[in-house]
Amino acid sequence: MSVRCAVVGSGNIGSDLIVKIGRSDLLEPVLLVGIDPASDGLRRAREVGVEATSKGVDALLERADDFDLVFEATSAAAHAANAPRYQEAGLMALDLTPAAVGPYVVPAVNLDEVRAEPNLNLVTCGGQATVPVVAAISAVAPVSYAEIVATISSRAAGPGTRANIDEFTETTADALRKVGGAARGKAIIILNPAKPPVIMRNTVFAAVPDDTDPDAVRASVETMVAAVRGYVPGYRLAAPVLVEPGLGPDGSTKVSVFLRVTGAGDYLPEYAGNLDIITAAAVATAERLAPAILERRASGQPVG
Repeated sequence: MSVRCAVVGSGNIGSDLIVKIGRSDLLEPVLLVGIDPASDGLRRAREVGVEATSKGVDALLERADDFDLVFEATSAAAHAANAPRYQEAGLMALDLTPAAVGPYVVPAVNLDEVRAEPNLNLVTCGGQATVPVVAAISAVAPVSYAEIVATISSRAAGPGTRANIDEFTETTADALRKVGGAARGKAIIILNPAKPPVIMRNTVFAAVPDDTDPDAVRASVETMVAAVRGYVPGYRLAAPVLVEPGLGPDGSTKVSVFLRVTGAGDYLPEYAGNLDIITAAAVATAERLAPAILERRASGQPVG
């Protein structure tokens, strides 16, 4: 028995989800929902045997009992409208937009704390890459300030990403605090038009007390990077972790972490690590929730 999944949004993220879900032993891609009959994503889904519709969310909700879990891969505004409808239908939702309707989830950091919630937000691509690092630093020393810079290829920024730039920065900064543990947070995204396209890179700066143990920081970050790489194979440190006393605000210690994310090349190009990391995190979350979802279904309880 597997978790019956519907994916809403037939663009790049939704299409990549169909591939990843289809490879899972615990999840089954049952339906891809779009609004454009000519969508390439809908066509590709049908080619691999997944039902696809261009009739929007209404088509999904008309047969809500056929599904256990919805992956939302549309836009922040669309999910804000759809989320209460999913909950009313008894469907659990994993939101890959920056809508932040439900609590944030970063699988390597806080899944156990939020697993009972009916709507979980995957933050942003930059959040999935950097929040784990801030959380790792916070586990060793209090972080008074965290700043992240996510650099992605402009070719990997589709209409949804471009339409949600403000939500990206706000949601990511909020997650740096609420999940990462920083007292203050700031997020910046850069769309790089270079040719050939650049691989996703993320820089994390954190301010910690001047008596922080550098070796403990490095060890904690390296352990967390390994944990994230367990579900995002292309996630790795691009350089050694820097711990520099006196270079942070007000003479604090500055921690600098440089990350590189190469995509798995499922539906998306390898340079689109920004999209790959959030789809991989969503699938990892769903797989870890699968036993509880299946248990509730077997007992006749609503999944969401």
